[in-house]
Amino acid sequence: MSKYLYALAGRDKHILSLRIVIVALVVLLIFIVWGWKSAPDKLTIHIPPDLRSGSTRVWWDIDPSSIYAFSFYVFQQLNSWPKDGEIDYKRNIEAYSPYLTPQCEQVLLAEYSQRKNLGELKGRVRTMGEILGRGINSTYQDYVTKRTEPRVIVLSKDAWIVTFDLYVDEYFSGESIKRALVRYPLSVVRSDTNPELNPWGLKLNCYASKPLKLVMGEGNDK
Repeated sequence: MSKYLYALAGRDKHILSLRIVIVALVVLLIFIVWGWKSAPDKLTIHIPPDLRSGSTRVWWDIDPSSIYAFSFYVFQQLNSWPKDGEIDYKRNIEAYSPYLTPQCEQVLLAEYSQRKNLGELKGRVRTMGEILGRGINSTYQDYVTKRTEPRVIVLSKDAWIVTFDLYVDEYFSGESIKRALVRYPLSVVRSDTNPELNPWGLKLNCYASKPLKLVMGEGNDK
């Protein structure tokens, strides 16, 4: 009789252990399904343009050349007024709002209103481009501290400062009224909030510091 009871007890313990294993497997399966469902459907991989020497990257790393290309393209488009700055500038801000942080969009709209009230937009045509030899592969020299800095400064894996040396031309009724050489330090941040409207996963956060007017001389800027 005792052997029979012992066998029944052993069977019950084995059944209990199997039930525990089944529960553990169900919990693990639920966790796996949740992880699979919560994983992103798409990942944006930023590939550096020069692959002659190969490239090994983690998926979230963004090459400085991509940061430079994105910020230059958006900033240039914002400042492209082909017909009338009073119409074109505001339209550009609205069209490129997915590529701007909310704070930056408000800064640009405030700048638009101020320039409009001062009569600096109506009828003006503006073009902007990179000063020859001042691209991503060059460095810039701070004329005060004499420090040499790269065009793209990495603050963290989610923030950068990009510096452009650009020329700005403005026209009114076909006549040139402005020619300026300006250094623009721009803040760029990572933002993957809306890949449908912003496939870059980056946003301009406006100026990192005050733009600096350049005087091109022989050798250094003054």
